[in-house]
Amino acid sequence: MSSQFQRCSDVVTRLHRAVLELSRQTEQAELPGLAGREWYELLTRRLEPQLGNDSFLIVAVVGGTNIGKSVIFNHIAGERVSATSPMASGTKHPTVIVPQGFAERVNLQQLFPGFELTPWNDAEAPLATDDRHLLFWRESDATPPNLVVLDTPDIDSVAEVNWERADHIRQSADVLVAVLTQQKYNDAAVKDFFRKAAQSGELVITVFNQVLLPEDEEYWPLWMATFCEETQVTPHAVYVAPNDRRAAEANQLPFFERPWPADSETEVDQDQPQQMLSVLSDLRFGEIKLQTLTGALQQLVHLDHGVPAWLQEIEKRGREFRDALELLSSQRLVEVDRWPTLPNKVMIAFLREWWSHQRTGWTANVHGFYNSVGQAIAYPIQMIRGTEETAKSPFEDYKEREWEAILEVLERTIERLTWLRDADNPLLSPRLHEILTGTSRAELIETFRQSHQAVDFESDLKKLIEQNLSSFKSDHPDYYKMFRRLDSLAAAARPAVSVMLFMTGAGPVGEFLAPAVADSALQGVIHVAGDAVGGTVVTAVGDKVLTEGASTGTGYLEASFRRLHASFAQQRANWLAQNLEHHLLGTLSQDLTKASNIATMPEFQRVQTVVNELRELTATVRLELQ
Repeated sequence: MSSQFQRCSDVVTRLHRAVLELSRQTEQAELPGLAGREWYELLTRRLEPQLGNDSFLIVAVVGGTNIGKSVIFNHIAGERVSATSPMASGTKHPTVIVPQGFAERVNLQQLFPGFELTPWNDAEAPLATDDRHLLFWRESDATPPNLVVLDTPDIDSVAEVNWERADHIRQSADVLVAVLTQQKYNDAAVKDFFRKAAQSGELVITVFNQVLLPEDEEYWPLWMATFCEETQVTPHAVYVAPNDRRAAEANQLPFFERPWPADSETEVDQDQPQQMLSVLSDLRFGEIKLQTLTGALQQLVHLDHGVPAWLQEIEKRGREFRDALELLSSQRLVEVDRWPTLPNKVMIAFLREWWSHQRTGWTANVHGFYNSVGQAIAYPIQMIRGTEETAKSPFEDYKEREWEAILEVLERTIERLTWLRDADNPLLSPRLHEILTGTSRAELIETFRQSHQAVDFESDLKKLIEQNLSSFKSDHPDYYKMFRRLDSLAAAARPAVSVMLFMTGAGPVGEFLAPAVADSALQGVIHVAGDAVGGTVVTAVGDKVLTEGASTGTGYLEASFRRLHASFAQQRANWLAQNLEHHLLGTLSQDLTKASNIATMPEFQRVQTVVNELRELTATVRLELQ
């Protein structure tokens, strides 16, 4: 049974640790804390301390007048701490012996509520009449570290105040050692006391004291049967102690265990005397402790008011947060109808710049020469159109258009958040009220404006293209080599290609004569041709780069080009989302998501697993104790 005690101790310790870990995760869900919950108080104040390495038994020696209670008390305490006499002592107040140093690590007042604790310095003090409920205590080196032993007032005293004190002791004790004799086993006051003990499920060890052996062997079972029938007590163990005054005075009284019921098949060594000190602190400690704590263990794993009920509360709260998150998501807080895009010519210019750095040798020289010529040819035409003086740069124009879109997003987002706030959702409304009253719209717009002005679009686009094309170079080496070969062929054919493009209207003259085409899908190609043919397959195949299927090499280029546009748009969308979270929404979405997923967290599953393990172990212990 000691191994079961250790198993219960291990599982309870793991449960406490798992509960604390889960509790830290549930702070976001705004659930009531652990303190004050009955099962948690039971776990931390009783089960874990009483099942740990420092666990102990509170053993109360109880019985009627002049039956040798002090003798039994001295034997369990390990030394003669109470005076013994054939005459009734008339003890008015309980006394307790604790191990050396025990009071430093355990709050005695919590162990014995209802009593006023008083150091036990005077042997006569417990005999004095006092209306106060006093409990005299002292430490003893002879008392084992896992026992706290009490001597109690006579439970059959005519003084009713003694009965009240005895009840307080009964409610605090783990084990009641019922001292009975032939004269006191059937006394009305004694039976009344133990009847209450049976009703509250107290663990009782019975000692029939002052028995004449072997003469009374046939009688004590009859006395015991009457006692059990009248009180409904089912003793955990039964011992008989001989009527031997010298042994009693010397603290060497033998205790002989007897099977109970007497006709049961329980195997005990009836001839081997036992020491009550050893029985309680060593031989039966784990068994007795489990017996006293089984009810508490069952309460801990009870579906309606134990740890499982707390887990159900967490699951319910998670569903409430999930509903709030779905309500928030259903409103599509951030929605953009017309997000601006960069002109193709800007993207192609950066692509061409990256590709120019991949060229080496004569190919680089040829393309470099024609690019310089192209720039010289394009300059007069640009002067004619006034683009150098009047047109905004593509990035300035894009920044203005994007800012207009951002303002529209901010207004729409605030309107939808306001509607959600006024919907009186118990979880969303308080959070949204805090968000919407924390910053004015003017302040929010100014914050976004400053953040938007600080964006370096050219740098961001250049990094994006370099990342994508570097990945293309390493992930698709065959395509890269193919384009390198095409680029070499284009370098050799540049004069012929240039003439062809001029004749078909795709050169600088075409750009000047057909300005409407500048806003079409050919805009980028025309711009490249205007620079005296860009020198890559992009220039050679013209608009097919943007229209041909992805099954060919040029189709692959088209798909990659579109992905670059999509990547840049996604990058800008991420910027907007991050700023909305940082400056407006804060951690609202993350908090709701985390709280809604509590029941799926490893910490939740860990508590559930340990609870199931403890429930199975408790059932096993109950069967073994029956």
